[in-house]
Amino acid sequence: MARRAELDPGVQSANRLQLDLSGKVALVTGGTRGIGHDICRAFIDAGARVALCSRDGAAAEQTASAFGEGTRGYACDVGVAAQVEAFAKAVEKDFGQIDVLVNNAGFTKDTLLFLMTEADWDSVVDTNLKGTFLMTKYAARGMIKRRWGRVINITSVVGLNGNKGQSNYSASKAGVIGFTKSVAKELASRNVLVNAVAPGYIETELTRAITPEAKKYFQDNIPLGRLGQGSDIASAVLFLASDLASYITGQVLVVDGGMVM
Repeated sequence: MARRAELDPGVQSANRLQLDLSGKVALVTGGTRGIGHDICRAFIDAGARVALCSRDGAAAEQTASAFGEGTRGYACDVGVAAQVEAFAKAVEKDFGQIDVLVNNAGFTKDTLLFLMTEADWDSVVDTNLKGTFLMTKYAARGMIKRRWGRVINITSVVGLNGNKGQSNYSASKAGVIGFTKSVAKELASRNVLVNAVAPGYIETELTRAITPEAKKYFQDNIPLGRLGQGSDIASAVLFLASDLASYITGQVLVVDGGMVM
């Protein structure tokens, strides 16, 4: 069987498509740590050039420098329209194009409804939902002209199921799902595919701070019996960015080990 796979041109062609993003430019928001960092690494390993951003410009530049040649870091608050427009224009100028946009930048400020302030609500929605809208609006223009593009929005399982103490975060992530489906319909005729990935419980710097009891509760309620890794999300994003997903748009890919099943 191994010998047949080596000789079959169709199999060889599929293998080349699977991971090869050479010549593509990926823009990843919130790319300095956690899931965003792992997504950047996946794109780089697949041959893409990467532009990443963070509110902390120095951290963005330092992260890009560590990744090496073909990667650049930028300062950008995705909730501020002027900064997003300037960022998208800078990436187009520096790289020549934007082929893949990953709206990963996210923010939480958890508290119960009657303790939540207007500022708590606005800060989360501005980053998670408004930021996704702004980045897509400015980064997708070149994709439409070139008639090729991928927009991948990072939502969350709490955007599907809700979560106590996270009404602002859950609402923002549910909004990302609705935004994804609407924009997918708008851009499909230009061969710009728009999808979302909904992570479950993923081990990051933030989630490692929870109590052992809470961690055990999550793990006990995941059918696959383990917590997710950033690489699990990065693999899903890489698939949606590749030619293997060329007939998929407007979908939400849940990557949670079966937790919300």
